[in-house]
Amino acid sequence: MQLTITTFLSVDGVYQGPGGPDEDRSGGFDRGGWLVPHFDEATGQFMHDVFEKVDAFLLGRRTYEIFAASWPKVTDPQDPIASRLNTLPKYVVSTTLGSAGWQNSTIVSGDIAAEVARLKKMPGRELQVHGSGMLVRTLLENDLVDELRLLVFPVIVGAGRRLFPDAGLATGLRLVDSRTAGSGTAIHVYQPTGRPEFGEVELG
Repeated sequence: MQLTITTFLSVDGVYQGPGGPDEDRSGGFDRGGWLVPHFDEATGQFMHDVFEKVDAFLLGRRTYEIFAASWPKVTDPQDPIASRLNTLPKYVVSTTLGSAGWQNSTIVSGDIAAEVARLKKMPGRELQVHGSGMLVRTLLENDLVDELRLLVFPVIVGAGRRLFPDAGLATGLRLVDSRTAGSGTAIHVYQPTGRPEFGEVELG
């Protein structure tokens, strides 16, 4: 399977609590729900298309718990997102989670890079990561990402957890798709190309 990441971001790189004030208040975060005014039909269609490609999910513990608390309540079998989240295999990366009761959930611990590499060898189309910022960092640091989908909403949150660390593995990217929704949300799809080149600007 190809490992793909789909993440909602603010312009200043925040991924925490995009969907509501109480979605993730960890660390005293009180600015949740920042994407809601900007999530339009075009953005929803992009997400629908993403979920059409999934055969399994890989989630960090916090995202898993947020999803598990809400998506099972959506029982419409025709819902393109809930129907997949509720039925397809879900692998949750955690060293602290005691059990994973959501249907078809498996806890992944130990050598995360090795375990994810093993999952990628399984048959299927996409092993999808949604949210899960700390997990995304680990996957990028170990060159395990095949495609990175960033939905950048037109807002500066000004606080909260940011996706990319101050110091991380330098990674080149190839832009394979780019579009802008009517609300101003910029959707960029990248494929990693290995280590980037660095140079110096020459003047004159």
